[in-house]
Amino acid sequence: MVNIGNDWDSILKDEFLKPYYKSLRVFLKKEYSAYRVFPDMYDIFNALKYTSFADTKVVIIGQDPYHGEGQAHGLCFSVKPGVEPPPSLKNIFSELKTDIGISIPEHYGYLESWARQGVLMLNSVLTVRSGQAFSHKGKGWEMFTDRVISELNRKETPVVFLLWGAAAKAKAELITNRNHIKLTAAHPSPLSAYGGFFGCRHFSRANKILTDSGQEPVEWSIMGRAKE
Repeated sequence: MVNIGNDWDSILKDEFLKPYYKSLRVFLKKEYSAYRVFPDMYDIFNALKYTSFADTKVVIIGQDPYHGEGQAHGLCFSVKPGVEPPPSLKNIFSELKTDIGISIPEHYGYLESWARQGVLMLNSVLTVRSGQAFSHKGKGWEMFTDRVISELNRKETPVVFLLWGAAAKAKAELITNRNHIKLTAAHPSPLSAYGGFFGCRHFSRANKILTDSGQEPVEWSIMGRAKE
């Protein structure tokens, strides 16, 4: 049984017992034993570990983890300390600079501080084989993350969903509670960022929504690691 360590355990306990998840576990055991798979198996559920259900106020939905060595650690778009930010993350930082004027980190892309403030950084698919993007697509993770989003949809406190790209926008139909806000944009990948991600101003818009609903805004800067 998975042990997340917060309120997600009771919320999702039945999900871990469903046939599709048991099949997914069998698949993952084979993958981790035969191939290099990211993130480390102990980091798969970090998004939920770092951001409890009760604390979640912003949700960023990614696709699947980075598939390069040493990058993924269970938070979408984030990389481990000391790892060069990939192009999508650099574009996120560029939009942050344009939107709210914060300094852009140089050679640093570890976003745990966002997660600890209530930003659930959830990929649609939680694992990937090294060097093979989307290699774990269609194995069951989509059903699991659908359940996570559906549970968040039940919250009465407003949650801001930042849906960047097709995989994230596909989750929009699960968000039916009128208390919540869905902000959509193109994916921050270099292939699509100029098609609607740059200029979306999602970070300032999210903070205004949070402030207007009586919640604390997110401190989006990564203190002590930025290039002035």
